[in-house]
Amino acid sequence: MIVFDHVSKVYQNGCKGLDDVSLSIEQGEFVGIIGLSGAGKSTLIRSINRMHEITAGELTVDGIDVHSLKGKALRQFRRRIGMIFQSFNLVTRTTVIKNVLTSFVPDLPFWRMLFGIFPKEAKITALEALEKVGILDKAYTRVDQLSGGQQQRVALARTLAQNPSIILADEPVAALDPVTAKQVMDDFKKINEDMNITVLINIHHVELALQYASRIIGIKAGRIMFDGPVEAVTDSVLDEIYGGKLQEEEA
Repeated sequence: MIVFDHVSKVYQNGCKGLDDVSLSIEQGEFVGIIGLSGAGKSTLIRSINRMHEITAGELTVDGIDVHSLKGKALRQFRRRIGMIFQSFNLVTRTTVIKNVLTSFVPDLPFWRMLFGIFPKEAKITALEALEKVGILDKAYTRVDQLSGGQQQRVALARTLAQNPSIILADEPVAALDPVTAKQVMDDFKKINEDMNITVLINIHHVELALQYASRIIGIKAGRIMFDGPVEAVTDSVLDEIYGGKLQEEEA
């Protein structure tokens, strides 16, 4: 369970990324986070794995105070949380499987990391992860020969190879065309349902959020404006979250 207890984040320029946020997320939920650009969506999900430090309140994951973690304990904690970015964050001049295998680097002895020698078990896990996202046939293809959607699936496979309990996705389909975006969202949904992995997606496209998520969190100026099931999201709710600028935001 992820618990935000009166959490705030204030940046050095005085901007509030989060403003007294309190919410709980159960294991296995699929949560879509929506709001205007700059509303605090990325800050919310990146605070969970300490990419962003909170400045007030308490944030716990399965009872662990995230803010108190340091050194090895923080690194081990982050291994349980997968992170997917809009830009894929792949090494494009090497193969798909080598990109997936990088998820094992933190656990390798230095000599294996230095020479890029991975145990057989790691290679099997990497291939299984690629199969789960439907691109096993691309395992030995260079990443720069793949489409954007395929590259995002490689990033997702790399995360799955970590065996995470939580996946945080920061605008994972923003750079993709509508058809490809739906294919990638299908992958997220399947992983969520088949593996009971908690998925939190900061998403630009409200329509996709409503189609795939089971719960919606709406943020405006760092504050939670809505938190509830998809079925409860109405036009008036969206107006409150977006201040009448939804069409402008999605343009």
